[in-house]
Amino acid sequence: MIPELRARFNSNFTEEKRRRFLRSLDAAVETKIEFRPCETPVFLPGALLAEMRRSAREIIAQLRTPEYKAASERAIPAAFNTPNEGAHPDFIQVDFAITRDKSGELAPKLIELQGFASLYAFQYILPRIYKQHYDDLAGLSYLLDGLTDESYLILLREVLLNGHGPEQVILMEVDPLRQKTLPDFRATEKLTGIPFVCITGVTKRGNKLYYKRDGREIEIRRIYNRVIIDDFARKGVQANFDFRDELDVEWAGHPNWYFRISKFSLPFLKHKTVPRAWFLDQAPEYPEDPKELDQFVLKPLFSFAGSGVKVGVTREDLGAIPAPDRNNYLIQEKVNYAPVVETPDEPSKVEARLMFLWPAGEPEPKAVTTLTRLSKGAMMGVDFNKNRTWVGSSCGFWYATDGN
Repeated sequence: MIPELRARFNSNFTEEKRRRFLRSLDAAVETKIEFRPCETPVFLPGALLAEMRRSAREIIAQLRTPEYKAASERAIPAAFNTPNEGAHPDFIQVDFAITRDKSGELAPKLIELQGFASLYAFQYILPRIYKQHYDDLAGLSYLLDGLTDESYLILLREVLLNGHGPEQVILMEVDPLRQKTLPDFRATEKLTGIPFVCITGVTKRGNKLYYKRDGREIEIRRIYNRVIIDDFARKGVQANFDFRDELDVEWAGHPNWYFRISKFSLPFLKHKTVPRAWFLDQAPEYPEDPKELDQFVLKPLFSFAGSGVKVGVTREDLGAIPAPDRNNYLIQEKVNYAPVVETPDEPSKVEARLMFLWPAGEPEPKAVTTLTRLSKGAMMGVDFNKNRTWVGSSCGFWYATDGN
């Protein structure tokens, strides 16, 4: 999206460079990557990056009021309402579609937001590997707010460890060896020393939690929580503790924030970058014209990786959801991604995630880096991009002065 950078990168791109890049990336995370790294990073113009950062902070501010905190209580399922919730989340993700406004200028539109961790280790490694294999990226930055590689890792370790030794902190997930995010788990262990542990490998004695490593039982003092509750519940996983237990453990990523800051938040937001959204049981009368209704998307409130999302909504879709479940669905104005990244065939559309860390004691969260996804299909998911190239997971680069 920065024309001179795009032209230079595309001109110098070769499939052999990509093969070397992928081999290096697998080696850096010490596992085979099962999702698709894109051929290219995204070049974010300074004005667009500044607008994304400003908008994200304004949106987050709207979710910090006592009124929203009270309203979001209903977002937390009773079976997973976890004690000892902190005053703010440790992690926030704000996802923007890159669109064009009426004048043709690039403009961000909110797609989703999460009070949950993202790929903080992988997104540190990925741009470094891009830089190793593509000379065109020299002099560009991928970290925000003046962070360096060293200061980023210091901040990440501060949030994840909170002063504890790595051995007493675990990254907890459901069956981590079979998750597509395994590269991030391995990278987290490599960069911070925190081991990843399946939730079924955690045991409870009294109000303390333990895991085993090298034949030793180790007390867990802090959990870097990567358990997506929808995944946990859908698979019927049997843990040896209950999320509602009063446990002598800290959370890096308290489970309640996964629900509080989520698709549930969208109807409460009033901002120029936020599309109109309603809970389905509170939505105004639906348009009679199918073409008008087609401009909305139907989303289950609590799902992940795009599961259950209906694009191109019909009255039959809306009518099929029974009354007791309608408050668990969202109807949202459709956002039209712009094809903005030139590729060897058709242009790719872009979704850009701003990733925030919120250290204890700090008044505001800190934007640290980005995660981008490129698509040529109707949606961002893998199923909509089969047999396509220059799509998949990536990161943002920008001129260093634009990221401060």
